[in-house]
Amino acid sequence: MQKFRDLVLAFRQLDLDGSRPVIAHASLSSFGYVNGGAEAVVGALDHHFDQVIMPTFTYKTMIVPSSGPLNNASKYGSLVDLNKMTEFFHADMPADKLMGAVPELLRKQAKATRSFHPILSFAGINAKEILDQQTLKHPLAPIAKLADLDAWVLLLGVGQKANTSIHLGERLAGRKTFMRWALVPDLIVECPGFPSCSDGFDAIEDHIQPIVRKKHVGKALIKAIPLRGLIKITRKLVEEDPLALLCENFYCERCKAVRAEVAYKLLND
Repeated sequence: MQKFRDLVLAFRQLDLDGSRPVIAHASLSSFGYVNGGAEAVVGALDHHFDQVIMPTFTYKTMIVPSSGPLNNASKYGSLVDLNKMTEFFHADMPADKLMGAVPELLRKQAKATRSFHPILSFAGINAKEILDQQTLKHPLAPIAKLADLDAWVLLLGVGQKANTSIHLGERLAGRKTFMRWALVPDLIVECPGFPSCSDGFDAIEDHIQPIVRKKHVGKALIKAIPLRGLIKITRKLVEEDPLALLCENFYCERCKAVRAEVAYKLLND
């Protein structure tokens, strides 16, 4: 059975400077039984780190229009029934269940604040200035601000597929992003800069090994990665190989769109 103090001790043993902010991703189930559940994880993060943020994305706000930009990994006009289930974004909307129990609990903390992107919001403790960087046009701006502050990426029992910060390295390398649309009260808003697929991100593991710190807690592996280093390595990989970190799923529309753009540029250089 894992406890609050086991997590705090792990952060100390990893020699993580708590004055540096952290963007965390967590799978509660990966630890086995945790005494206190998600509250213990959020409490340990809050206890050790001065500033903590987590993604609190809300995919149920997304709507697909009847038409839009070409090569946008969108099947326009084909999701009429699904669009009927779309919900309006509001500040208290729960994080998508795919995000897990920990970010949803962090979002509910009395001292937490949340950014207002209708699809790609983040919640944080003592992090309002970081969250305020986000705009519709620049959804990953909080991560860029974290990099300026020399933050950590903390993976608590999750793999690189959950590591949202890799998307910033992709974007800085010039990788294609997408237009998405979301419902907010009274209107539909355009949300540019939607990132590509993350299913191929485990391929970055070998490249970041020299900068990763690791510690087992119960059944879970905790990984701490300096954000600046992660972004630098990701950017270099994608600049040297525009197809790096894409997934191998033939049906993945976003990875197909990236490959199509890369092929077009090669033919026209």
